[in-house]
Order: sequence, then structure tokens, then C-alpha cells
Amino acid sequence: MNFSDKLVFRFVTGVSIFVFVVVVILSLKILPAPTVSPSLLYLLPKLNAFINGACSLLLIASLYCITHKQVLWHKRLNVAAFILSSLFLVSYITFHWLGHDTKFGDLNGDHEVSSTEKAAAGNIRYVYYVILLTHIVLAAAVLPLILLSFYRGLQMQIEKHKKLVRWTYPIWLYVTVTGVVVYVMISKYYNF
Repeated sequence: MNFSDKLVFRFVTGVSIFVFVVVVILSLKILPAPTVSPSLLYLLPKLNAFINGACSLLLIASLYCITHKQVLWHKRLNVAAFILSSLFLVSYITFHWLGHDTKFGDLNGDHEVSSTEKAAAGNIRYVYYVILLTHIVLAAAVLPLILLSFYRGLQMQIEKHKKLVRWTYPIWLYVTVTGVVVYVMISKYYNF
């Protein structure tokens, strides 16, 4: 079945907006979470870091494959990365909806960062927040690019696919790598 570009763009826009709205609603805890969190909930940050790391490796392997004209493996690796990224999104949303927020520098786990804790964390806090902010903004921006890149690739619209992937690939790779970096930086402040 061959879809018109207009229909595909509408679908991608709809999916992207829907995912963004769900992430915002659940992250801001607009919907009430259950009072008791599942015990496995606190394994999710480590799982998320693992998934992001695996996606990074898959994306690098995918680039290697396409530069060596291994198109089938390129497609398979990208599909695997997309599936893992989708699982990450579900896990991320679940954790941030049901779990407690962790603040960078909060050594005693009281959900406040005192001036003493800020001083102990030092200027690395600013590095963390820059990485986190760029990670979040680019994660939101990359979804429509990924979906459109997949569409162009699956339709064998190679030139259009290449033009999109020049933007999609580095952003997606940055998001997956910084996902691991953010976890490594914040994990010492987890108090659960």
C-alpha cells in the first residue's frame, strides 16, 4: 500500500503530538499515580540506561552496515533500535509517572537541594543540566524525524531518506548517548 506524503505527514504529526502530550501529562503527574509503587519500579532507570546504550551501539552498527552496502542489516538494526527506543519510552514514562523525582545534588534524599549540597555538587550541576536539557529537547524533536526517515527508507526513496538521516542520525545518536550520560551523572543521587 502506497500512502500519500500528506497522509504520512499527518500521521507522523499526530503520533508525535500524542507522545509529547502523554509524556508531559504523566511526567508532570497530572494523572494521579497509585499510592504504592511497584517494587520493580526502581530498576527502570538502570534498564533505561541499558536500553539507551544498546540503541547507541545499534545505531553505530547500522551506520557501519549502510556504509558497507549491507542494506538488509542496516534496516534490521534500525528496526531493532526503534523497538528498543519505544520500550525505553514506555519505561521512562512509567518511572516518571509512578516514581519520585530525583534532584541533582540531593545527597540526603529529602527532595530538596540545600546550599551545602549545591556546593558539594559544584559546577558539574550546570554541565548536568545542559546535557539533560539538550537531551530532553532533542528527544522530543527526533521522533518525527525518525518516523519520516523510516517511511522514506521503507519506501526506498533513497535520496529523500539520506537528506532526512543527515539530521535524524546524529540527533538520535546524541539522545541515546546522553541518556546514558544523564543516568551515570544522576544515579548517585537515587535514594530508593
